[in-house]
Amino acid sequence: MKRNLFFLLLFACIQFTQADLLTDITDGKFRPKSYVDMYSLNDGEHYTVMKDNKLIIKYNYKTGKSVDTILDLNTIKKSPLVNITGYTFSPNENKILVYTSPKYRYRRTFTANYYIFDVKRNELKPLSENGPQEAPLFSPDSRYIAFARENNLYLHKLDFGTESAITKDGEFGKIINGTPDWVYEEEFTETRYFVFSPDSKLLAFIKFNETDVPTYSMQQYLNSPVVQDELPLYPTIQTFKYPNPGQNISKASVCVYDDFYKSVRTINIDINEKEFYIPRIKWTADQEKLAIFVMNRYQNRLDLYFANPKSLISKLILSDEDSRYVDYENSDYVQFTPDGKYFTFVSVYNINGTLNKQLTKGNWDVTKVYGYNAFTQTLYYQSAETSPIQRDIFSVDVKGRKLRLTDGKGVHDAVFSKTYTCFADNASNVNMPTVSTLCDSKGMKIRILEDNAALAAEFKALNLPVKEFFSFTTSEGVKLNGWMLKPVDFSPGKKYPTLMVQYSGPNSQQVLDHWKIDWEYYLSTQGYVVVSVDGRGTGARGADFRKCTYQQLGVLEAKDQIEAARYLGTLSFVDKDRIGIWGWSFGGYMTLLSMSSGEKIFKAGIAVAPVTDWRLYDAVYTERFMRTPQENNRGYDAGSVLNKADKLNGNLLIVHGTADDNVHLPNTMIYLDKLMKSGKHADLQLYTDKNHSILGKETRRHLYQKKFDFLEKNLK
Repeated sequence: MKRNLFFLLLFACIQFTQADLLTDITDGKFRPKSYVDMYSLNDGEHYTVMKDNKLIIKYNYKTGKSVDTILDLNTIKKSPLVNITGYTFSPNENKILVYTSPKYRYRRTFTANYYIFDVKRNELKPLSENGPQEAPLFSPDSRYIAFARENNLYLHKLDFGTESAITKDGEFGKIINGTPDWVYEEEFTETRYFVFSPDSKLLAFIKFNETDVPTYSMQQYLNSPVVQDELPLYPTIQTFKYPNPGQNISKASVCVYDDFYKSVRTINIDINEKEFYIPRIKWTADQEKLAIFVMNRYQNRLDLYFANPKSLISKLILSDEDSRYVDYENSDYVQFTPDGKYFTFVSVYNINGTLNKQLTKGNWDVTKVYGYNAFTQTLYYQSAETSPIQRDIFSVDVKGRKLRLTDGKGVHDAVFSKTYTCFADNASNVNMPTVSTLCDSKGMKIRILEDNAALAAEFKALNLPVKEFFSFTTSEGVKLNGWMLKPVDFSPGKKYPTLMVQYSGPNSQQVLDHWKIDWEYYLSTQGYVVVSVDGRGTGARGADFRKCTYQQLGVLEAKDQIEAARYLGTLSFVDKDRIGIWGWSFGGYMTLLSMSSGEKIFKAGIAVAPVTDWRLYDAVYTERFMRTPQENNRGYDAGSVLNKADKLNGNLLIVHGTADDNVHLPNTMIYLDKLMKSGKHADLQLYTDKNHSILGKETRRHLYQKKFDFLEKNLK
């Protein structure tokens, strides 16, 4: 009896520990610390870090010792703040903009209460008394701060403490000055569209006219204008302009504000396109050369113009074209040298746009450009040269001397000092959480910044399985990479249920040799094999592999997930009749499409926030890969899940946030109607007022427990 009691207690303890593991994962317990929030100071020898949301401390790069406390809220007399959320220095580093109480509009843009901290005087003053501000920017001479509020731009003069309006025509749903509309923010990932001239006398900004863009509306249930006995009686309606494929997009123009004349004038961009995007504007070192990046609506051509702010005339300098599409991120790789003679675009160009020196060449992908040191004429970048599933940091100078700065193992990412004399190497692999190492410009290690040793030891003590990398070749002769996580106490003679984890979107990657602890580790303790395979369209395997899905989004990707399931079914330890698939967003779409081939491949699937027809998603993303429905209706039909509702096979759970401003709830609701009319069924879980990310500790716990319970019922 005592022995049986012992085993019962032991079993209960194991079950409790495993249940805790899922909670620990969803709560983010295994997220490593890394040095991505280092703020490099101008001298290149020091950096700052925010501590406890109250302090900004200055450190020496080489020694790691703190040398000064630049801001301490506790020492400021009559401080209006008890904590800060973030900060940025003025160019001369005599002032610091700090902010608190951010309120996010969508995924990236937010308004906040900003304050100006005078370093020498230890004083803190509000940037404006007239309401929260957005995206403030110091001028190069540190005398002005431009900021946005309610679709208009304002100028704060630090010398006098005055505020004046730059624009007055901003209006919700019509005109936006200097900040993005919904689709620019989401798909071009920029939150500020204004920039000062080198002499600080002019401010260039983009004006968005979204008057003719269709409006999307969604209800929010918990934030009611009428509450009775703590019960929200009426939902509120949130509306915003959202261009679907083929619909009207915002009209973008570039304007220049001259503070001396108090005038706003519009640049004449000599472009033949009726519809286009302006994903970036930058000022060169030359006062008379404003760089404007223009992308046609098809997104297969990216042009660089130089505009003269006085004559308002622009000139085409460089074009990047592709038969399919051009990556807008290429504009972020452009850096202008301080002498005004050159700019980098992975290669080095003369300022007139002629190629001076090609810097990189090879059968591999450049995955990130960190910057160009004009003094040493050296470019620093990240690439997949070692392997598609790994990342290393490299340098190459104008003489072609290339140096790998990292060890060729796992995934490395860098945070460089402003002078490029040193960088923090954030490195990890599937078995090692991020180790942050300070290195010099040649890759020599100076000191360890963070080793996450305690996290590594704690996770290792769980004795969980290790991800194994593999590859296989499909029936179409395509080699695909994957990882596999086998169950605890794995037995090769046993048949296991298997869950495929994927995202599958263009240029994405799930199969990487980096530290990422998700619920697949919990599933391994519950007797599941978990597998992830990157199909065609994913990144780091060249342009042809990445862009072969052009104008047929979803078709090849679904084929590859089905091929992966068939391959797994040939393995001795995989039960081919108990294979499931799940994904979020594009991954949710891929779950639905893979289960709708008409074949009984997947026994169960989970689709979170799925697109169900690309006509229902936004214009910028969709048209980049599909063009418009008017031009490519056949491609839209081929990738539509709505057209394949009658072919769904397997048990399905669909999850959606009711306030998803990205992949709208109608994607799911229309699909459910199609299923019903086809005699099909799906389980549904909605999360009230949650957006695309479905955030919140309790919400995430509920979501992942819901998904697990569904698998236990339908895949075990």
